[in-house]
Amino acid sequence: MNAVTPIRPARADGGPAAAVPPVPLRPANTPGAPGLPLRAADETSEILAITRSTVQAAMEVLAGIRPIHQLARRLDPRCLALLQHRAGLIRREQARSSSPALARLHRNSVVRSVRACEVSPGIYEASAVVIDDVRARAVAVRLERGKQVWRVTEFVVG
Repeated sequence: MNAVTPIRPARADGGPAAAVPPVPLRPANTPGAPGLPLRAADETSEILAITRSTVQAAMEVLAGIRPIHQLARRLDPRCLALLQHRAGLIRREQARSSSPALARLHRNSVVRSVRACEVSPGIYEASAVVIDDVRARAVAVRLERGKQVWRVTEFVVG
């Protein structure tokens, strides 16, 4: 285990400082490491980061600027198929319509905020607010811990 070398303050009489034991550090972001479970705050911040990046990537898929296969490791197969179907419907409608609003749908999407709540051990539900060129929308996500990996099992774009 890593340790921090402490700074030893000098004594008031000028003598040598007392030895201070090193402080052990927890290895960074090691979920499931033996003896080192994630604390609730670490897990929640991990869920927020995963949700933010997954929602941003999904919006880019819907905009047609990111390939769907980049989300294959994060989304379960059913969610991936539904996202791919929705992206296909958007492309088809954009090809048929001459509406400028429809052409800008999902373009320049930015995830404004993310909230998460643990509903049971190993299962979180999260929501995100996404702003794009046309409107603001809500996204709901359910994440479940699999074999040391978080997977999105529900993904709904409002």
